[in-house]
Amino acid sequence: MTASAPDPRRLLRQCGRQGLFRHAVATEWGGRGDRFGDLLEAHIQKGRECLDAGLILALNAHLWGAIFPLLRFGSAEQKARWLPGLIAGDLIGGHAITEPHAGSDPASMRASAGAHPEGFVLNGEKRYITNAPVADVMVVYARLETKPSAFVLTSQDPGFSVSENHPTQACQAAAMGEIHLDDCRIPADRLLGKVGAGLNMIQSALEWERAFIFAGIAGMMEWQLERVIDFSRRRDSGPAHLGRHQAIAHRIADMRIRLDTLHLWLKECARLADAGKRITLASAQTKVIASEAFLQSTLDAIHILGARGLEEENGMAGWLNDGAAGRLFSGSTEIQKNLIAALLGTGEGYKPKRQPPGT
Repeated sequence: MTASAPDPRRLLRQCGRQGLFRHAVATEWGGRGDRFGDLLEAHIQKGRECLDAGLILALNAHLWGAIFPLLRFGSAEQKARWLPGLIAGDLIGGHAITEPHAGSDPASMRASAGAHPEGFVLNGEKRYITNAPVADVMVVYARLETKPSAFVLTSQDPGFSVSENHPTQACQAAAMGEIHLDDCRIPADRLLGKVGAGLNMIQSALEWERAFIFAGIAGMMEWQLERVIDFSRRRDSGPAHLGRHQAIAHRIADMRIRLDTLHLWLKECARLADAGKRITLASAQTKVIASEAFLQSTLDAIHILGARGLEEENGMAGWLNDGAAGRLFSGSTEIQKNLIAALLGTGEGYKPKRQPPGT
């Protein structure tokens, strides 16, 4: 780790120059025209290179929060205006869902939008928004006619401001902040999709984010496992090296099982996406498995490395906070389990079909 703080804007622009935002995007918008499987492999490699969960979080917020909503729901004019810069990394994007009083529950959203002669006026507050302090373009969700809807805002819009009042000790390469909308006036062509389509768009964005956000972290976990294996082979402990002790060997085996399981789930999400199938259930399952695996394997790695695992220059101790955050961002583990249960026909949110009388 370096003493100087990372520059989130520079890091994201570097991702753009590396072509990281061009995968699974049609060539007409500056993409590679390749598959989600290619996106997955590129993100895993990026994680191995950067070893930075904050950057992984930031680039995924840019990709799934701004680029893909515009690809799926944007008008031809909106796509032409915003996508080339976002895909190239010349513009930084994200999305704003979480609110101080509602968390990430879109049904409790308080931010509002009203019509005015030239378009819309927005009021409200969003909190813990990834990329907010550096974003040029932000997809913001607010209620229009009581219906959650999406709008494309820019950092230059009057009434749009950002503050950094709630810094966190996790994923520090990701710039986070509050978005304040104070009679923020935007033209009518900034409505993204249809009025009331916000819930569907939020679900779609988070679904894709959950499916692939841990691809980069899988790359970090590959590096982590390799380091632990190398250390256990070189470290003498009694008459044999450290890895010969069953207690250590079992922790390493568990780390490998978690990593391979994560790879299988990530590949399944990519397979479904490339086949044009829904990934709602698979992405929720992947998020649970990945977030728990990252945190537990980091605990195991530090235990094996001992005090060396806590040295600042090692960098791995900071992954504990990142791992704790991983259980929260894109929807907590409990939210994912609620979603999985509902999709299986039980749990909160499940509405059974009405049975005919006498059945």
